[in-house]
Amino acid sequence: MDPGAIASLLQHPIDSALLVLDAEGRPVAANPAAQSMALPDAASRYAYLLQDLRASLASGERQAVACSLPGPERRLDGWLRGVRGPDGDTIAYTLSIPDPEGASRWQVALDSAGHGLWDWDIGANRIFRSETWRAMLGFTAEDVLDSSLESALAMVHPEDVERLRQTLREHLDGRTDAYACEHRVRHCNGSWRWVRDSGRVVAWSADGRPLRMIGTHTPIDEQKQLEERLRGQQALLEEIQRLAGITSWSWSPATDTGAWPREFYRLLGHPPRDRDGARAWLRRLPREASAALRRAWQRMRRDGQPVRFELELADAQGQPLYLQAWARPQLDASGHIERVLGQFQDVTAQRRADALLRWRTELLDRVSALGHIGGCEIEPSTRRVQWTDECYRIHGLPAGPLTLDDALALYTRDSRDAFEAALARLAGGGPAERLELCFYRPGGQRVWVQVTLELERREDLPERFVALFRDISRERETSERIELLSHYDLLTGLPNRFLLRVQVEEAIADALSGDGSPLSLLLLDLDGFKNINDTFGYAAGDAMLKAVAGRLHAALSRRDLFGRLGGDEFMVMLRADAAQAEATGMKLIAALSEPLPFAGELLKAGASVGVAVLGADGTGFDELLRAAHSALRVARDRGRNTLQMHDAEIQRRTRRRLEIEHTLRGALEREEFSLVYQPQISISDGHAPGIEALVRWHRPGGTCHPGEFIPIAEQTGEIVRLGEWVIAEACRQAVAWHAAGLDFGRIAVNVSGVQLRDRGFAERVVALCQRAGWPPSRLELELTESALILDSESLRHCFKVFERHGIQLAVDDFGTGFSNLHYLNRFPVQRLKIDRSFVSGMLHDANAGGVTQAIIHLGHALGMRVVAEGVETAQEQLQLRHWGCDEVQGYVHTRPLPPRELAQWLRQATEAGVIDWPRPVALE
Repeated sequence: MDPGAIASLLQHPIDSALLVLDAEGRPVAANPAAQSMALPDAASRYAYLLQDLRASLASGERQAVACSLPGPERRLDGWLRGVRGPDGDTIAYTLSIPDPEGASRWQVALDSAGHGLWDWDIGANRIFRSETWRAMLGFTAEDVLDSSLESALAMVHPEDVERLRQTLREHLDGRTDAYACEHRVRHCNGSWRWVRDSGRVVAWSADGRPLRMIGTHTPIDEQKQLEERLRGQQALLEEIQRLAGITSWSWSPATDTGAWPREFYRLLGHPPRDRDGARAWLRRLPREASAALRRAWQRMRRDGQPVRFELELADAQGQPLYLQAWARPQLDASGHIERVLGQFQDVTAQRRADALLRWRTELLDRVSALGHIGGCEIEPSTRRVQWTDECYRIHGLPAGPLTLDDALALYTRDSRDAFEAALARLAGGGPAERLELCFYRPGGQRVWVQVTLELERREDLPERFVALFRDISRERETSERIELLSHYDLLTGLPNRFLLRVQVEEAIADALSGDGSPLSLLLLDLDGFKNINDTFGYAAGDAMLKAVAGRLHAALSRRDLFGRLGGDEFMVMLRADAAQAEATGMKLIAALSEPLPFAGELLKAGASVGVAVLGADGTGFDELLRAAHSALRVARDRGRNTLQMHDAEIQRRTRRRLEIEHTLRGALEREEFSLVYQPQISISDGHAPGIEALVRWHRPGGTCHPGEFIPIAEQTGEIVRLGEWVIAEACRQAVAWHAAGLDFGRIAVNVSGVQLRDRGFAERVVALCQRAGWPPSRLELELTESALILDSESLRHCFKVFERHGIQLAVDDFGTGFSNLHYLNRFPVQRLKIDRSFVSGMLHDANAGGVTQAIIHLGHALGMRVVAEGVETAQEQLQLRHWGCDEVQGYVHTRPLPPRELAQWLRQATEAGVIDWPRPVALE
């Protein structure tokens, strides 16, 4: 192409950006507007996007094609044209970007109309959005939004995404001329906004693939709100008409066609018809109703005014049906009736109410004559009730509309069932019945009533149940008082332990004698009940126990046995198998966990449940009770609101625990305990700064690991005597070793938190050292983190005594408990012992290694020495040395040894030069 022609073209004063490309698509020249928007650079960088378009122009299929390129500040949208030589071949191309100002005028127009503009580069999957679009959803120009289609869809309401995808897919596939979809988009504040989304594809590739799509978002929140209000008003109108028994209809006299409501057909028991005329209805209705319709039509045609009339019909069951009707004529220009609009209202209930008024007066007179007896009538079909004032007073309710279900909600489950069963027998033709029922007034007062029930039948009136209520609470209280004193818990009114045993044993005997029904025993224990008593007083605790009784009544059936064993423990006997018992137990946990309002506070208590099943866990009351107690203990150990079924493992553990607990008593007197010792070796110089004493129990029935019997000793209190024996024996052995010429630093003994809570413990430790002749400053007590975390006055007193006499403290198994730095600073702790679980895994587990390093650094930062337990290999010791650990203890040096073997090991290690001893330390 002639350079002079190119220069002339580029110097032409046009507002559009113009770029000249050679036959291979490389930029040749650009005018100032193109250079200012970096068009040459964009054309070079994205030349592959223009390749198909240049091929289309070179083939002569099109004169110009639309194209889009990403620009540094905005999208560059323009036209690509071919420049042909004298022989007709394409020798160059021009890429022009229209006048930006001209484009902005269209943007201003869209913005003014409230439309947000979006532009989607389909190939690059980038969406450009106008400022109006951003402002519509609360975004500013500084907000960075992801421009992909996926991010745009993520802003669409989940219920609308699939519909939007389908609509968009149909347009991209060419099945629709334009894309339009109404959906919700998330505003920047998290709310949802309705928009009308519309657009179309404006650019295609040479092979017909869509390349670019432009569209708008128009806010339609107000329109949607208006539609919702209209729908709500329409639904409200229909509901009002339904409640009032009103249905609408219309009729065209010229064609004798009408729109009759389906409710009208249903009331009369006729099948609905799509086209039904007034003449057909006249033939179908009774003679009196047809005559009333004709008279109404004649008045309306004569006067041209609305009319009102009544129809007396028969419903689908043959019962009288009364309709109130209204009709309004619509007149044409000549004054003739063009259409009739009307409404029906079912006034049958009103007519029946008028007919029943006299009968109700008779009922009230009869009730008044009896005196202090409440009267009630019940409609069998609707279960609506009519009460006298005395009936409301007996039940403690204010006068007002009431249904039978509302009234029965006050009654106990047994009374409700008895009342419903009596109604069923009366409806089946049975005679009048007399019942004694129990209910609770809204204020919580229990009331017994004698109820007389009968089915009233009268001519021209529907059947009604009649009930007479007489308060017999005082009579019942007199007879129940004796029963309560001997067999019932006076606070909750539930069966006590003695009555429960009788009832449960009878149920077990019935099940085993051939009844075959499954039985499950549940023990319930309230979690947090002691805290309620301690915090809010015993009145609050009593209120909670009463609430538990009420919730048990509400949740269990009359076939189930339940009562209070004592304290906060309840028992339930279910006629259910294991799966049903577990489901009922979880239901009871949920019910008992509900907060109880009391004196302006909310009392909260959970429940733990243990379950035993007849047959699987025993065949007698005592066996089941023991099994349920064992399961309950496991449930309590696992935390609040937990249910545990009894199984063989719990039985084995319970038997094992009882066995250990029994043989543990007197074990000290029988001299069944001994101590073994394991040295603690200094990594830096190889000497033994300490020896730990470990207790072993030589139980006649077999060995028992300390991890098993120590917790039982703590719970039974045996740990106090056993712990002091360990301290005394360790000090005595240390004195013997020293006398034999074996020099070492300290003797270490484990101490339980139970011992620390005893105020006189510290003084007894000092006395034991002095009695054995061992300096207290060379005694180290190893404490668990859980013992230190229970800060108390007795604990602080112990530490003051220990500090005064130089007794050293170490935290055993550090890292497995609370790891609270507060007590490390508060109490005089000299050593941290890293738990063996971290040491054993530190070489192959990065987390364990990190925790081990952290504990070493923490101990040094607090001025303490760090001891690693359970070191078994030289590699582990080498790594601990590298990390700066002070001492190690474990099989890498020796297992725990009896006193004589440890003395021999110490001598051999000294002679072999394994341990470099410091100068002997004289006994104080």
